[in-house]
Amino acid sequence: MQRRNFIKLSLGAGATLLAPDFAQALDVDISGVHFNASTYHANGAQTIMIFLYGGPSELSGNISNIEAIKQASQSNYESYFRGITPTASQFWQEAGGTFMESLVASGDLNVFRTCYSQKRDETNNKSHGECVAQNQRGAFRGEGPGIYTTLAQILEKNGVVDANTVLPFITMEGESAFYAKGDKPLSGYLSPVGVNQNLDNPYERARINRWFYYNPTEREVPNYEKNSTASINTQMDALAQSLNQEGAIKEAFKKRGSLETFINQIKEKTLPAGVTYPENNAFAQKLKTAINILSANPDTKVISLGNDGLGGWDDHNDARSYVTRMETLFSALSSAMAHIKAEKKEQNISIMIFGDFGRNVNLNSALGWDHGNNQNFFVLGGKNYFNAVGVVGETELYNTNRLNRLYLKPKAGSYQFEPMSIASTIYKIYGVENPEVLTGGYQAIDAGLFK
Repeated sequence: MQRRNFIKLSLGAGATLLAPDFAQALDVDISGVHFNASTYHANGAQTIMIFLYGGPSELSGNISNIEAIKQASQSNYESYFRGITPTASQFWQEAGGTFMESLVASGDLNVFRTCYSQKRDETNNKSHGECVAQNQRGAFRGEGPGIYTTLAQILEKNGVVDANTVLPFITMEGESAFYAKGDKPLSGYLSPVGVNQNLDNPYERARINRWFYYNPTEREVPNYEKNSTASINTQMDALAQSLNQEGAIKEAFKKRGSLETFINQIKEKTLPAGVTYPENNAFAQKLKTAINILSANPDTKVISLGNDGLGGWDDHNDARSYVTRMETLFSALSSAMAHIKAEKKEQNISIMIFGDFGRNVNLNSALGWDHGNNQNFFVLGGKNYFNAVGVVGETELYNTNRLNRLYLKPKAGSYQFEPMSIASTIYKIYGVENPEVLTGGYQAIDAGLFK
C-alpha cells in the first residue's frame, strides 16, 4: 500500500483524513437534541446509504399512472422501451420490479412513492448541486455539516462512541456531502474511512518496498529480512514512534497492526451457505463488502455507496439503459437482503436509497426525462426499528399543458414528505427523539414506519 493512502485511510486509528473537506464540522447546535441511549442500544442500527447521483426516474417503483402517461407523452413509451409490464404492486417489471415485488412480499422492502418537495416547487429549484447538498446535509440551506457529520458529533457527545470505536463511518464513494465539513474540528476517528469493494487493505505493508522508505542508503534488502515480515514490521513500527511527533498520526501507527488484522479478517469472510450475488455486477460486490464489514463489526454505523458499478442517473436522453440499471440495482439488493438475513442482521442493518430529485414523466424528443421533483425512497431491513409497511403513497399525473412538462405529484390526501424527513429518519434510528431540530422542522417519516 502507498504511504499516502495509509495516512488517508488511517482514520479509524485516530488520524484525520487527508481530504480537508472531511476533517472539519460546522458548529452545528446539537444542544437541543434529546438523545435516548436506550433507543440507540436497542436499535443497534447500522445503515448502508445508496445515493443515486443524477436523480433517478420514479417509474421503476411506480407505474400506477402509466396509461395516462403514455397518452400524454411527447414520445412513445411502448415503441422505445420494449416492454413496460406492471407487477401486482405497480412496479415496472423489466426495471427491477420482479425483485421489488418479491422483497415487498417478504416484508424486506418499503417503497415510499411520494418523497415530494413543496418547497422546491415554490422556489423552482431542481438543480443537481443544490438538491444534492440539501439532501445530504439534511437542510434546505444547502450548507453546513453533512448528516453523518452531525450524527457523529451527537453520538460522541452522548458517549456511545469514543476513540476506541473501530471504523464508525466508512465511505465507498469517495468524498460526499454526507460527511461535509464546517468550522468545528471533528475527532479523527469519526471521519470516514475510504475502502473499495475489493477491501484492498489500507494497513498492509508490502514487505520489500517499505524497507527502502526507512533505509534509503541500503538498496538491497538483507537476506534475513526477505523472509521476515514480522521483523520488518517491528522495525518500521519502532521508527514510526521515534520519528513522528505526538498526535493523531503517531496514534494511527500504534494501532496499525490491530487494524491490519481486522481488515484481513473481514476480507477473508466467506458468504453464508446458499447466498449468491449476481456475477459481473460491480455494484453487487460493493454491497457484499459493505455487509461483510457491518456483520463483522458492530462499531461501524454507516457505510455510504454511490453510483460506481451502476452508472449515472441524469437521463435527459437515451434513457433505455435506466431499465438495465434498475434491474442491476435491485438484483444486487435482493442478494444483499439474503446475505443480511443469513448473517442474522436484518434486525440491525437497514439500506436506504434515494437521489437528487425525481424526473418528469414526459419522454422527450431525445428519448429521456428532464428534471422533476417527486421521487421514490426505498428502505430495506432494520426490523428492530422499522415496520414492514410495504408500498406507501399514491400519485396522480399533473399535465402543465406545456411542452415537456408532465409530472407525477402526490395524490390529494396521500401521505407525502419532504426530502429533509429522510435526514430526520436517520437521526431517529440512532436515538434522536426530536430530529426536527436538526432539519428545519421536518420530522421523521411517519406512515407507520417506526415501531
